[in-house]
Amino acid sequence: GYIWARTIPCQNPACEAEIPLMRQFWLVRKEKKKIALYPYIVGNKVKFKIVGDGYDEMPDNFDPSKGTVSKAFVECPVCGSTIDANTTRKLFKECKSGEKIISVVLQKHGIKGKIYRLATERDVKKVEEAKKCLIEKRLELIKKREVDFLPDEDLPPKNTLGFRVQRYGILKWGDLFNARQRLALVCFTEAVREAHAAMLGQGYKEEYAKAVASYLALGVTRVVDYFNSLCIWDNTQERTVHVFGRQALPMVWDYSELNPLSSTVGSWESMFHRRILTVVKMLTALPSKLSFEGNSVHVKRASATTLPYPDEYFDAVFTDPPYYDNVPYSYLSDFFYVWLKRCIGHLYPELFKWHLTPKQEEIVVYNNREGGKKGGKIFFESMLQRAFKEMARVLKPQGIATIVYTHKTTEGWETLIRALIDAGLVPTASWPIDTEMKVRLRAKESAALASSIYFVCRKLKQQDLGWIDEVQEEIKEYLPRRLEMLWKEGLSGADYLISAFGAAIEIFGKYRRVLDNEGNEVPISALLDYVRQVVTDHAVRQILHNGLAGELSPLTKFYLLWRWAYKERALQFDDARKLAQTAGVDLEREWNRGFIQKDKNLIRLLGPQERKRDDLEDAKELIDVLHKVVKLWSDGRRHLIPQTLYQTGNHTNDAFFRVAQAIAETLPMESKERKLLEGFLGSRASFYFDKTHGMQREMDFDGSEE
Repeated sequence: GYIWARTIPCQNPACEAEIPLMRQFWLVRKEKKKIALYPYIVGNKVKFKIVGDGYDEMPDNFDPSKGTVSKAFVECPVCGSTIDANTTRKLFKECKSGEKIISVVLQKHGIKGKIYRLATERDVKKVEEAKKCLIEKRLELIKKREVDFLPDEDLPPKNTLGFRVQRYGILKWGDLFNARQRLALVCFTEAVREAHAAMLGQGYKEEYAKAVASYLALGVTRVVDYFNSLCIWDNTQERTVHVFGRQALPMVWDYSELNPLSSTVGSWESMFHRRILTVVKMLTALPSKLSFEGNSVHVKRASATTLPYPDEYFDAVFTDPPYYDNVPYSYLSDFFYVWLKRCIGHLYPELFKWHLTPKQEEIVVYNNREGGKKGGKIFFESMLQRAFKEMARVLKPQGIATIVYTHKTTEGWETLIRALIDAGLVPTASWPIDTEMKVRLRAKESAALASSIYFVCRKLKQQDLGWIDEVQEEIKEYLPRRLEMLWKEGLSGADYLISAFGAAIEIFGKYRRVLDNEGNEVPISALLDYVRQVVTDHAVRQILHNGLAGELSPLTKFYLLWRWAYKERALQFDDARKLAQTAGVDLEREWNRGFIQKDKNLIRLLGPQERKRDDLEDAKELIDVLHKVVKLWSDGRRHLIPQTLYQTGNHTNDAFFRVAQAIAETLPMESKERKLLEGFLGSRASFYFDKTHGMQREMDFDGSEE
């Protein structure tokens, strides 16, 4: 394969170097193998050499983790000048950007592992040949098939949920591929059509030939997932990562182009022979193992809001509905649709009659619907309710409906719960099930959830009214028992908090409406806020090993909960506000405090290593004092720690050290904050107090008194 970098010209008139845009320079970053691209300057040109294990020695002052671009902000490695994000986007839109091959990834027979070399003139020449060949191939196929095999359909409008590439001048679906990738995929697409025609020419039955062509087309779309200019190089596994590491198409600066004719993950051999054929073999063997009448499976495509089945038809219904505004399903489907349409659209005219996938009836909250976000929310709620009512209609009286859901926001949960209650589906059990890959990109960089909640619902007669005092008492009695069980099962963090929603819905889902003492209907959001309070109090006690929770101030409790639930990740303001609220903190009043940082609509909590010394000078709040002493320990001013602890009353405060230990335990091993906390706690024995004379002393680590 090949490692590419997009390029832009330096905007310093005295420099004008071609800047390779690279997030970082690692090729391999494993415990026992480290290899990187080392940039160096010749005149005003950026050159590279390969350094690390088996190559030139890694320079001492070189950090491969620091690239030339971060969030569209670019630093020129030649002159050191910077380019802001708006200018970067402008250069792309004005077609002043480029791209170049930086290095090549190789694998040789008889040699274990991958080897690397820099790109050569021959590599560049091959790309130029592919560009010429692509022009010829497209003209040939347009003349032969009267259709352009390169997707020229427009990408979604700018600011569509999950899409960021349009602001860089990438406007067509075909723009997501470099010239060689386009040529290869056009050839793959033509080959599917040729295979179908050849089978018919050799006397195969029409349906058989159609089925085989369909499987071949699915194989092509599996390759497309790994074969585009938005795939990154995973330096920990030494392989190309498919584009949908998360449900979005963000901009990628340096990308990996794999060889689709190799045997690597993402190639035709890998995707078709190991994936598609394996599934086909399993499915064709399935009917003989089934015992139901007819030994066959019937698949129908229909809208969930108008199911083509009679009343009380099914014993069970299982559905995984759209997650409110999380995923732009249909827009992302177009990524595959444009290639499938060219491969087999002529075989399924009824399925590929649209220019792109239909979106008008999709049950997702989109901003681009009539009425904006508010209109999208109203549409989602009404359509989800209709879908659940249809499920209840086709379900037998003793049947079970299982509904899978997960969402971080109260807004999303409120919509789901209201739709279930209105449809007459009463949750009788709920279980968090680990459904997400821990290594996926989204989980690494955001507060993503690892578990989904599985609701078991039945068609039970609901009670018309519930009173808030009684419902809260039921929740308060039932929820801790469920939470205790979930804790013992190993659930923690955000998944633990969200699982509490599932358990609580079993209580208030029994009532069509819950009223307060004055007869007003209590909104579901208020019930969920109460659930948050119960679960956060329970969680703090568990984090601190059932001790001292009542001694913590709201701010310290908030910090502890955040680190436990979300580690060092950022949260949307509304999600952060709700977490703060349950801990007794008014985030809108406190967001400019030292450890709470607001950046547009995102909130993150700063660790001690990020705090400024001046902000901690008069620290009194427990979490601020903890940050201060950890910073003193880190800065080598450890002789001031006993005095700080003594003056703030924390020298004999067991809660202080238990909070420090608890925060450290919640963070990942590689966290800098964890390492600082563990270092401070590890030296605790060296601090003692002379209670007789009220003096603070520090024992040096060699046992002498300082």
